[in-house]
Amino acid sequence: MKFGAMVATKIDDWQLLKEAEELGYDHGWVPDSQMIWSDCYTVLALAAQNTSRIRLGTGVAIAGTRIAPVTAHSIASINQLAPGRVFLGIGTGHTAMRVMGMNPVKPKAFREYLRVVRGLLHGEEVEYTLGEDTRTIRFLHEGMGFVNTEQPVPIYVAANGPLALEAAGAYGDGRVSAGGEPEAVFRANLDRARLGAESVDRELTDDFHTAALTFSCVLEPGEQLDSERVVEQVGSMVTASLHFWWELAQLSGSDDFIRPEIRDVWDQYLAYVDTLQVPLETRFQQIHNGHCTFMVDEERRFVTPEMIRASGGLVGEPDEIIDMLREQERMGLKEVTLLPPMASARECFADFAKHVIERY
Repeated sequence: MKFGAMVATKIDDWQLLKEAEELGYDHGWVPDSQMIWSDCYTVLALAAQNTSRIRLGTGVAIAGTRIAPVTAHSIASINQLAPGRVFLGIGTGHTAMRVMGMNPVKPKAFREYLRVVRGLLHGEEVEYTLGEDTRTIRFLHEGMGFVNTEQPVPIYVAANGPLALEAAGAYGDGRVSAGGEPEAVFRANLDRARLGAESVDRELTDDFHTAALTFSCVLEPGEQLDSERVVEQVGSMVTASLHFWWELAQLSGSDDFIRPEIRDVWDQYLAYVDTLQVPLETRFQQIHNGHCTFMVDEERRFVTPEMIRASGGLVGEPDEIIDMLREQERMGLKEVTLLPPMASARECFADFAKHVIERY
């Protein structure tokens, strides 16, 4: 099992990634969300210059906010600074697009985007379409140190829907899931990625990476889920689950996916959203306020023990968390990536390293 540290992308707090390296984390993930954080590639450049072991990458880059050649050249530029220890996590933009009130990139366009990025990162000449024009493109000035395509940059695709999973298998080197998954779901999703690989005559080998974006809080002996410390450490991710579910319900017109044990909290959250003093057409701005960064005070009441469990984090005493990890590793998960709130990131990373990573 590998362990990843994901940070809120703050330009003057890049040192978190150096500290994560010193704590023993394997991967440092830097999210790409233009309306709520700093630029991910700037933070990666600073971290690349000041670390030596930890693998660094986007967590995840967004197809809808940069054209494919720009994404390829940006991560290949970081690979010039930290050759051979760079990866590209990439997704359709379930946060970065929705914080602008727009939809993520559609599956067909996402698959084509991945094809172009993969080809360029492998130093190939590829056909690329922009608007109505299709041209053959490649990186020029090879060997002059502008970008590095000599050392591989694996592509880890954030994918949950069937077509995105197939795209991950066709053009990715791994897959990122949103939270832990039951074994049946995990294996079904890998089978779907395998179909995508077969569609382009690839084979999904054992080194296909699988990572889960999640959160953690190491409980002190006898500590309960409703303690102030626990709520502070998990609140930003638990409420982000509500934000995401709200978007899904708006998109699908149904909230049947809400589990019975949290239905009362969900109904209270919907009632809260209806009280927001913002026009419906800009409500998305308020919905995503604090997203994965801090907990909005008015949303604290929704961080209940039931919601903490439903959000799928690694919350428990050390032995409990280790048992959870052993089970996830047994079914085939290869990495857990933790995204704590910005204010307590150092504490969360240090606690997990001391009580879980060192004992795992």
